Amino acid sequence: MSNIISFTGRVGRDAEVKYLPSGIAVLNVAVANTVGFGDKQQTIWFSCAIFGKRAEGQLVNYLKKGVQVFVSGEMTLREYKANDGTMKTNVEVNLNILDLLSKKEEQGQQPTQPPQQARQSSPPPADDYDEDSIPF
Repeated sequence: MSNIISFTGRVGRDAEVKYLPSGIAVLNVAVANTVGFGDKQQTIWFSCAIFGKRAEGQLVNYLKKGVQVFVSGEMTLREYKANDGTMKTNVEVNLNILDLLSKKEEQGQQPTQPPQQARQSSPPPADDYDEDSIPF
């Protein structure tokens, strides 16, 4: 059984591509998702990864700090012992879908080619709406 999670968030630091000893590429990106309102607001950080050929494309050039993304994939929790001796939990997501949501002017410098989107399946259709007109 899988734990599939989908959410929007912002890239916390520039993405990077590394290679496993087996030669498989892994694109790693930290994504922040803010939930709640007012004094109940909190930010949850997710360590997201894309494996294989999808990780080797031009996507890394677009996943810069502050870019808004939609992600969906299999979530796992990993516990580890921090340097101070306390136990910490890291939320990891093996991405199936990653879509760029930021407008060009929000993304800053752009390469000349259109972004490669990492997908295995189609995401739900995006609605065009003005956030100020939402009644809640």
